[in-house]
Amino acid sequence: MLIAGFPAGAWGTNCYLVAPAAGEECVIIDPGHQAARGVEDALEKHRLKPVAVVLTHGHIDHVASVVPVCGAHDVPAWIHPDDRYMMSDPEKALGRSIGMPLMGELTVGEPDDVKELTDGTTLRLAGLELSVAHAPGHTKGSVTFGLPEAADIPPILFSGDLLFAGSIGRTDLPGGDMAEMLDSLARVCLPLDDSTVVLSGHGPQTTIGRERATNPYLRQVAAGQGAQEAPRRGM
Repeated sequence: MLIAGFPAGAWGTNCYLVAPAAGEECVIIDPGHQAARGVEDALEKHRLKPVAVVLTHGHIDHVASVVPVCGAHDVPAWIHPDDRYMMSDPEKALGRSIGMPLMGELTVGEPDDVKELTDGTTLRLAGLELSVAHAPGHTKGSVTFGLPEAADIPPILFSGDLLFAGSIGRTDLPGGDMAEMLDSLARVCLPLDDSTVVLSGHGPQTTIGRERATNPYLRQVAAGQGAQEAPRRGM
């Protein structure tokens, strides 16, 4: 398994390229603000051929480079239908008035081929099996992508802005909901094995076991308690 990741742009959003090995087909996860150059560098370094872009949610810091990346390689983008509108209307997703400047160099819109994600399905792309779990709370259409354990590789969760090392995604933007966030944490994260590696939308990697033991939000969910509003992180 090859996973090449890098933080991109003004928001430091983690973009990942995932492939069975170097020199093979790959999937690109969350090409955000100013990610296109980093994607091309990783493709060249590892001799990868992209077959799809998959998106954990629709916020501009995760989708800003979808159009150029998909266009350069003639590949589709996969997104949950509840977040699809954000690609063309990012201001609405952020509670901004239409027409207000949003880092003026950004070009928003949909790529030519958009496919919609469904909860509980498995995407079979580039020789990978990515399990899709709908995980609203940060946005209505947030999802996670899971890779099963294989050989000496532990299971992997691409958590987007659901779960971070030591925290969770913010819920104060349009479409955010703390009750849905807590439900998603309980339903998507708690059942996972402690060895599961968590690769999130922002910040360092962690594991479910570490977060189960130390993350105040996951601990409170596990105890059946409520949680306070998360500190602002990401977008």
